[in-house]
Amino acid sequence: MSTTRSLQRVITAQRTSDGAGVTLHRSLGQSQFARLDPFLMLDEFGSDRPDEYIAGFPAHPHRGFETVTYMLAGRMRHEDHLGNVGLLGAGDVQWMTAGRGIIHSEMPQQESGLMRGFQLWLNLPAREKMQPAAYRDIPATDIPRFDDGAGLTLKVIAGEWSQTGIALRGPVNGTSTQPVFLDVGLRAGRSFEFVLPPRHAAFAYVYEGALQVTAGPGGSQLRAKQAGIFGDGARLVVQADDGANETRFVLLAAAPIGEPVVQYGPFVMNTREEIEQALADYQSGRLV
Repeated sequence: MSTTRSLQRVITAQRTSDGAGVTLHRSLGQSQFARLDPFLMLDEFGSDRPDEYIAGFPAHPHRGFETVTYMLAGRMRHEDHLGNVGLLGAGDVQWMTAGRGIIHSEMPQQESGLMRGFQLWLNLPAREKMQPAAYRDIPATDIPRFDDGAGLTLKVIAGEWSQTGIALRGPVNGTSTQPVFLDVGLRAGRSFEFVLPPRHAAFAYVYEGALQVTAGPGGSQLRAKQAGIFGDGARLVVQADDGANETRFVLLAAAPIGEPVVQYGPFVMNTREEIEQALADYQSGRLV
C-alpha cells in the first residue's frame, strides 16, 4: 500500500459575500458537506475595487473555534470587546481563539489598492470550546521563510517543515489539533514533497497557477480557486503545471477531532442545545 497521498476530492470555490458586503471566494465551508475535520471554512478575499472590500466586517460574535487571518496585500484593523486592537499588513497573520466568546470587527484601513488574503476557520474540541478568548498578531518578520533559488519558496505559519540541513518551525505550535499551515510558491514544472503525520487531514488551495497531483491513476489537476482534499498517507507530492509562470498555494493539515459539529452562523458547538445557549448568551450580553 502506497504511503503517498492521493487527491480524493476537489472543491471549487464559490463567489459570495460576507460581512457588510465583502466579495470573497469560499471553498471549504460553502456547505456542511464541504468540510474537512477539523477545518470548517476557507475564504479567499482579493480585489483592487474598494466597493468589494471597503465595508469590511463590522462587530460580530464568535464562539467555539479559531479564526486565522493571513494577509497577502492590504491593511486590516482588528478590534475586540477585550480592548485589543491590531493592524495586519501584507504577510501578517492573526491567530484568534474565540473560545467561549468574542465580539470583534475587521475593517480595511485603505481607500484604494489591492486587498488580498485568507480567513480560515479551525474547529476546537469540546473540552476547549469554552476557554477564555485569546489571540495573537504575528508580524511577517516572525514567519520563517525559505527560498532555494531554484523555484521553491515557502513560508511556515504553523507546524514544521524541513529538508536536508534545514528545519523551519512556524510561530504557531502546541495547539491540540497540531495544525500545519504553509504558503508555497513553485515555478513551472517544479515539484514539492512534504511529509505529514499520517493521520492528519490535509488539503491544498491553489490561488495562482495550477498544480498536478502525481499520486493516483494519471494524476489530477488543481486549478486556481480550487481546494484539493487528500487521502491518508505520509507523503504529499505535487508539481506546478508547466503552463503557469508560477503556482502559489496554501497547504493545510491538522489532526481530526472526530466530534459532532453543529454550526449556526458564527457559533460552532457540538449540540443544538449548546448553540441555543450561545444565542441566548449573545442576546443577553453574556456571550463573553
